[in-house]
Amino acid sequence: MNLTSAPVAADPVALLRAAKTIAVVGMSTDPSKPASFAPAELVRRGWTVIPVNPNATEVGGLKSYPTLADVPVPVDIVDVFRPSADAPDIARQAAAIGAKALWLQKGITSTEARDVAAAAGMAFVEDTCAGATSAHFDVFPSA
Repeated sequence: MNLTSAPVAADPVALLRAAKTIAVVGMSTDPSKPASFAPAELVRRGWTVIPVNPNATEVGGLKSYPTLADVPVPVDIVDVFRPSADAPDIARQAAAIGAKALWLQKGITSTEARDVAAAAGMAFVEDTCAGATSAHFDVFPSA
């Protein structure tokens, strides 16, 4: 899958394979929470993971940024661990930084975020855990 021409409702496995950099909005400093251990699985598998958490300067040993706009490198996937009500605004922020995909974690859905992603040409996944998907299908970023 080429992330520059990805369909809105993307194949999660193909999307992960094509990505290199994943910004995780809401990545947690609490290692017992899915918002910590799921991104850690992505790191273990070789993706560059960038925590986005306004309440921490470091998460999981990684430099954290307060907003997506503060991330200093291009982002392939914006992975969201925030309530569904926050997803549309995060989708707009993802579009503003030129992210190629918006991924809403397990339990997070948003028709409005999907519409924002579609308008911005971003691939979109919802209600799916990126860490669990990568482990279940044994996915790694492509070389």
